[in-house]
Amino acid sequence: MRSLAVLAVLAAGPAAATGLEVNIAGEAQGTVVIDLFEDVAPNHVEQITTLAEEGAYDGVVFHRVIDGFMAQTGDVQHGGPEGNLARAGTGGSNRPDLAAEFSDRPFERGTVGMARSSSPDSANSQFFIMFAPASHLNGQYTVVGEVTSGMEIIDQIKRGNGPNGAVTISPDRMAEVRVTP
Repeated sequence: MRSLAVLAVLAAGPAAATGLEVNIAGEAQGTVVIDLFEDVAPNHVEQITTLAEEGAYDGVVFHRVIDGFMAQTGDVQHGGPEGNLARAGTGGSNRPDLAAEFSDRPFERGTVGMARSSSPDSANSQFFIMFAPASHLNGQYTVVGEVTSGMEIIDQIKRGNGPNGAVTISPDRMAEVRVTP
């Protein structure tokens, strides 16, 4: 069942862009602005903005960061101040998983996509920001937005170790995430 907010957006047609302002703290410090694509992935955008408005993303770490690929965050269950960082990347939120909203938007530098398990319909709260293009993700993951300001901050996020890019010691974090009109 779609939320009333999503139905209102769909009924009203194209609306003013919604976005996020993300204050990053750690080795990287500064504000990143993300434009969210309500017209491409309305259910995913609604989930992200609801979690942000609830403060669920505040303090959540970048738990998986692979140089030349992407930086992943958003595990509100395990990646936040009260979470178990050893399990960061394995959790979601108290909201239901989402059906995929694939589009023809490509994964380019600065693209924001939803993380998921092997099931296309398992995205929940985690998302990633691309350091570089990754055409193998096109049509396989839901694109939810793009960084419009602060990509230089994203480039400074602490990189992880090993093939999965796990950041296990002093990861950078989203200190505060605000929804913008």
